[in-house]
Amino acid sequence: MSNARGSEASGGGIGSSARAQVLQEEASDAPPVVRRARGHWRTRLKGLAVPMSILLMLEIAVRVGWVQSYQMPAPSEIATTLTDLADGALWKHIGASLTRVLSGFVIGAGLALVFAAWVGLSREAEAYLEPTFAGLRSIPSLAWVPLLLLWLGIGETSKIVLIAIGAFFPVYLNGVAAIRNIDRKLVEVGTMYRFSQRQMIVHVFLPAALPGLFTGLRSGLSLAWMFLVAAELIAATKGLGYLLSDGRETSRPDIVLAAIIVLAVLGKLTDGVLAMLERRFLAWRDTFKG
Repeated sequence: MSNARGSEASGGGIGSSARAQVLQEEASDAPPVVRRARGHWRTRLKGLAVPMSILLMLEIAVRVGWVQSYQMPAPSEIATTLTDLADGALWKHIGASLTRVLSGFVIGAGLALVFAAWVGLSREAEAYLEPTFAGLRSIPSLAWVPLLLLWLGIGETSKIVLIAIGAFFPVYLNGVAAIRNIDRKLVEVGTMYRFSQRQMIVHVFLPAALPGLFTGLRSGLSLAWMFLVAAELIAATKGLGYLLSDGRETSRPDIVLAAIIVLAVLGKLTDGVLAMLERRFLAWRDTFKG
């Protein structure tokens, strides 16, 4: 009997090992697209581990009494506030802020790319423009607010201009650095093949500078969200910055935290769009993946 059981156990072990091997072979035989999709979702789930752990610890700390709820509401209470706001004016605030950020970012980043190309390709332009830009980028965001309010009033124009200023300098700095860091040998190869100026820009300068340009665009977009809050905290009747100010004035930390969470989510989503475009346009690179 013991021998029979042993043989059954051994058979069961062999059977489970065989099944595991079959499953492993099936997984390895899956198309590359499927394997990439599985790896992508695993990465996303890992990215949720830290914020979910923080939320769980905060929930426990508030419920136990280690943290006072009037200072730091429980995540469940913030979720209830978000649900209530979603049934009300939240989408109006999101729409206003998103419109301002995208408008300011397009204007600021567009101008920055033009000036970056000019300064990066011309030492003469650098001599004239770089000292001025170096001085302007050291001015804090809040220092622009009173001047823009005096010049442009409290309407949308002043807010969009402030956001454009915030987006301009990261894109400009990274653009100039990306052009100046292009390998000289690439330029010499283009010259050897007698590329025209247009061919040199399209086939040499742009592909080589594109990684740095995307870094600048993503940095500029994150600063655009920061400058948005500076603009809306001071002069706005709608927007996520106004929601932050309203929560502070009414002593509602749950509204303040709900607005911060929405800002974080929107910032991540918009950055994700740029990251997706970066992967698509730079798929030709064979770089270290970690």
